Amino acid sequence: MINIKDLYKTYSNNLVLKGLNLEVKRGEILVILGRSGVGKSVLLKHIIGIEKPDSGKVEIDGVDITNLPFTDLYKHIKNMGMLFQGAALFDSMNIEQNTGFYLEHNLDPTSKKKLNKKEIKEKVASALQMVGLEDAKEKMPSDLSGGMKKRAALARLIAYRPKILLYDEPTTGLDPITSNQINELIVKTQNELGGTSIIVTHDIHSAWYVADRIAMHRDGKIIYIDTPEEFIKIDDPDIAYLKKTLTNFERGR
Repeated sequence: MINIKDLYKTYSNNLVLKGLNLEVKRGEILVILGRSGVGKSVLLKHIIGIEKPDSGKVEIDGVDITNLPFTDLYKHIKNMGMLFQGAALFDSMNIEQNTGFYLEHNLDPTSKKKLNKKEIKEKVASALQMVGLEDAKEKMPSDLSGGMKKRAALARLIAYRPKILLYDEPTTGLDPITSNQINELIVKTQNELGGTSIIVTHDIHSAWYVADRIAMHRDGKIIYIDTPEEFIKIDDPDIAYLKKTLTNFERGR
């Protein structure tokens, strides 16, 4: 599905990705754990084509997208969606308009046709209902709490049903109850869309609840990857510490 091979990336003489290798399986939720500032978000930007590596490659369904011109790149990333850490809602649009923005300006990825206003409205209503924001559709982003903004951003993804979903620190800055709600929505969205999800986070509780597999990103590389149950058995001081902080062993997958 997604293959990342020997990826290197430098910023101002700071080597962030150091020959990173990763294979993501179709239909899974892969969570990448790591400390803040190790390059987890940088990795997502390479997968979606926002950043170009110094060397190495990113393959989507067997196609190397690393150096494609934008018109060719777009063909391979148009079925991707990303939930940014700050939600990235348009401040001048209400929640309904934000949710329908992609469909207003692009073909529907499922039907491969331009939807009319009624069809878009129906998809938006369904997406907002799924995340519990059907009564907030006329609110502006400035009226929403942090958790509601994350849910609104997730509704925008659900509306156009991407096949690959990327989540950048989805629970950062949220209280424990709201974080749990976001985790449940991630699993619900995965079950609804049947896509492939990659989540970067430093939240072990979120990783444990949503993941099919967990990877550890350290020193610019993926050093471990396994199922949650096997991951926390790995003999490593960081993983041992994370295991100690894990108080709820309930799994959503």
